[in-house]
Parts: sequence; structure tokens; C-alpha cells
Amino acid sequence: MMKDLSHLHLSTLAIHAGESPDPHTKASSPNLVMSTTFVADPDSTFSVEGLEEDAPFFYTRWGNPTVAQLEQKLAALEGVEDCITFASGMAAITALMLHTLSQGDHILISDVTYAAAAELTLDLLPRMGISVTRVNMSDPEKVREAISPQTKLIYAETPCNPLIRLTDIQAISSIAKRAGILLAVDSTFATPVATQPIELGADLVIHSLTKYIGGHGDAVGGALLGKSNLLAQIRQKIAIRTGGIISPFNAWLIMRGMATLPIRMMAHEKAAKTVADFLENHPKVTRVIYPGLPSHPQYDLAKRQMKNFSGMISFQVKNGPEMARQLAERLQVIHYAVSLGHHRSLIFYLPTRDMLQNSFHLNAEQAKAYREYAGEGIFRLSVGIEDGGDLCGDLERALE
Repeated sequence: MMKDLSHLHLSTLAIHAGESPDPHTKASSPNLVMSTTFVADPDSTFSVEGLEEDAPFFYTRWGNPTVAQLEQKLAALEGVEDCITFASGMAAITALMLHTLSQGDHILISDVTYAAAAELTLDLLPRMGISVTRVNMSDPEKVREAISPQTKLIYAETPCNPLIRLTDIQAISSIAKRAGILLAVDSTFATPVATQPIELGADLVIHSLTKYIGGHGDAVGGALLGKSNLLAQIRQKIAIRTGGIISPFNAWLIMRGMATLPIRMMAHEKAAKTVADFLENHPKVTRVIYPGLPSHPQYDLAKRQMKNFSGMISFQVKNGPEMARQLAERLQVIHYAVSLGHHRSLIFYLPTRDMLQNSFHLNAEQAKAYREYAGEGIFRLSVGIEDGGDLCGDLERALE
């Protein structure tokens, strides 16, 4: 039986939630259970329709001991009732949308969000007869105006990828609740260390576990968190049937990484503040976007909504494509690569024209708002846990 850990602090929960010594071997660390199947009771049902919440493990696509430990730990860190883990963040997003939306329904989604999520709503959802409206969710009034009687889901991302623009979760939650609409928040950039969206009124939280929560760039995974009654339906109707479940080995790696999440986020923030200050004072950098800088347009909201400013920085230079080639050739500590939230620093250039044409398909007003942050292109810098001074030195040499 699991102990009641609800009174413990986040740093303790990150280590102990979901885990207990093995009753047979007395092993202190969690086991890795790679079995695809489990010895069953002769009266067990062969259909997921008969799956009970407390049913014993039967088949790993339905549930697995290692995966269950990861889900318990994630739920404890977010302060929610339940969690479902998936093979990737996109699998979690897809499961959410497939369950909550049907033909004739309407979704409001942040006009700037993770590119694959944006592309999913440009292609798959409209083909299913679901209408999609993109909204700049930094303005709650635009969200209110875009709601229709068919709206079933509001999908926000804060801070959003790649602009590092924020959404006021409490404000959007108030609008959603009055309209009887579910609010889901992708909190990958923030992590539970910075923001707990359920506490601020969201119904569901999404994480790409590949990023900060796993933290080491060696395991892909995703998670959807919220109330047990809703997640039980998504697990049974979508996760198990579509099969986008996480590998127990990846779950074990991510759970191992989570033990250091609180102290890693402190190190990410410390290094990012050093790097952001350096970039803001560099003659070749024309703009820096970081929630921990007073120059961020939503600095007051960041202070109110984020307990940790995380490690994501966006910045502009005068000749982005040329500088991208220069940085890729000269950087020695920072890797020129996609993804984010790893212990090592990563940087990548995102041309505005490509992002607007291929991923976001924004209207003129939204494109203008995008350019107010990104100009003609931005570097997305995921600051790792290296020494901040070393990162500044690496950038100084590469920017010369």
C-alpha cells in the first residue's frame, strides 16, 4: 500500500512519490518491468471494456507496474488525481483531442503552440469535421469572443513554443468555466516546478516528458493529467485502443530523471538568467525574450504565475540565417540541435516565414503579433545546467 505523501514538498515527492521498496527483494530503487503480459486469473476478461480501475496487470498496453509508478509520481508533482502516460507528447495531445472532439465540434487553440500540435489541427481535425480557431491567448478577450456554442475544448500552451509568450491561466479558466468548456494547458516549458495549471483552474495538463521532466535527452514520452473520471475514459477509449503507450524502459528512464527535476530547474533558471542578461547586453543581439527579464512584455504575469522562470530563451539578431550557420560551426559547449529541456544546452534557428507558412497558418493580425516577438526569425535557446559563465563564453566566441 502506498503511503500518504500529500503533505510533502515537491523535492521530496519527486524522489518518493509512486515508489516504495520492492516487497520481495527489498530493492530500494524502482524495478524495471519489461514483461508484455502477466499471469491472469482464469475469469479475466479479454476485452478492455471489462477493465476495472483496480484490476491486476494483464497486458502492458493496458497497464504496467513501471509505467504506473511514473504516472503516480507525475500526478503527485502536479497535485492532480490521475495521469496517463504516452509514447510521446504528441500521442498525449492526440488522445486528448480524439476523446473530447467529434464531428461538428469546435476547438480554440493558441495561435502559437508546439509545431506538431498546430499541424495536427491544420490537417487531421478538419478532415474529421472539427472546426478549429486559432487565438492569441495572451489576450483573454480574444478567447471570449471566439467561443461558439460548438466549442468543446480550449487548448493553451504557456509559455508557448517558440515565442515564450504567456497565457494567463486563471483568466482563461474563468472564461472556460462560465461557458462550460474544458481547458487543457500544455505546461511543458514550465514543468510542475514553475506552474501547476490545475491549481490555477485548468481541467487538464499536458507534458512532453521528453523535455524537462525526463531531462536527459534519452527517452521520449508524454503525459495527460487531470481528474480520474475523465482520464479513466481517455485511457480505456483512446490510449489502450490506439496503442500510443509508453515503453516501460522509457518510463523507467523518465522516472529516474524526475528525481532531480526540482534541483535541475533551479540550475536551468540560474544559468538562463545569466545567459539572458549577457544576450540582452550583446551588440549583435537585437531582442531577448525570457520571462525572468523585466523586458518581457508579460513580466508581471510571469512573476505571478511562475515559481521558476525555466531555461527557455528566444532571441533575435540582425541576420538570422547567416548567424545560424556561424553558431552551428563555432559553438563548442552548446549543441546546434532541436528539442529542449535537456541537461545540455541546445539552440536552433526558426525563420518566421517558415513557421508561418508550414506550422501556424496565421491570419494577418496574428502574423503581425508573431513578428512582434520573433521579427524575421528567432533563435530558441534551451539553457541546460552547465555553468552560466561557460555558456556566455561559448556564445561570445560564436557571435564574434
